[in-house]
Amino acid sequence: MSSPTEFTGLTELDRESRMGGEGTETLSRPVRRIDLSDFDARRALITEELWDAAVEVGFFQIHNHGIDPAGVDAAFAAAQRFFALPEGTKGQYALKKGLNSGWESGSQIRPSTGTPDQKESYQVTRPHMDGLWPSEAELAGFRETLLRFERQCWEVAMRVLSCFADRLGFERDFFAVCHDPRADTYQSTLRLLHYFAVTEGAQGDPVRWRAGAHTDFDCLTLLFQREGQGGLQVCPGRERDGERWTPIAATADSITCNIGDMLMRWSDDRLPSNFHRVRSPRPDEDQGPRHSIAFFAQANRDAVIEGPRAAYPPITAGEYLRQRINANFAR
Repeated sequence: MSSPTEFTGLTELDRESRMGGEGTETLSRPVRRIDLSDFDARRALITEELWDAAVEVGFFQIHNHGIDPAGVDAAFAAAQRFFALPEGTKGQYALKKGLNSGWESGSQIRPSTGTPDQKESYQVTRPHMDGLWPSEAELAGFRETLLRFERQCWEVAMRVLSCFADRLGFERDFFAVCHDPRADTYQSTLRLLHYFAVTEGAQGDPVRWRAGAHTDFDCLTLLFQREGQGGLQVCPGRERDGERWTPIAATADSITCNIGDMLMRWSDDRLPSNFHRVRSPRPDEDQGPRHSIAFFAQANRDAVIEGPRAAYPPITAGEYLRQRINANFAR
């Protein structure tokens, strides 16, 4: 299985720059849907299905995952209420650099495109939220809704990661311990995303990407999408050189999951972290806004990343993320 690590000698910025073209869309790589119902009784089968899907594509969708649809709807409603606030109000809760907490707009420039992603976002990282929550007068119940939803996402992510722990030969609760939300070193993040509606005259502009091609830095990403708000595409490793992109359907009943760089290293590259992007709508598609919510399961800063085969030297998750950010955004 080819993986992003095969760009030998290239920086992460160079790797992403090679993914900047529009490429060719293909439907030849179906993304598997995996049923998590009756999890404890079906754990062995679910583990095999998750492992096979992760190794083959790096992306999969899970359903019957245990999060009530009403809870998902409440989180999206909270996100839309936040993004509807005036710019000046949102600006009071601006992103804290290096802490992945707070609001930003149009500030993320991907090496793959060289242009800002057409979106705004609000990040929740539990230990770093002092002064970043809108007041109850501004958004009643916002904090409570998002913290409850973040906890549910953590539980689903740890359930999936426990299956990977089984296959990698770790203790079943290994990743849960490494992602302990009670610790000050916790750095998993819930991210609310609002991709802007396409303005008149910008339809089909090839340099305007909702999110340029990239890999995620974390262990596991959970992505919640709204029905009909598509655009997400993945480029599995063996399709990379030809930039053949596979679209992933936006469905309300499932969570789209992908392996991140941190878990790829932790698995000694057995689980690939693959490129993905969010393209802008074509002229014949809905030009309206797109909303999604992502949960990034990132190990606590003091957790030590070392694979069972010791393919790489041990490194703390905090240092690993620092290096990955510097490799992507600094020359």
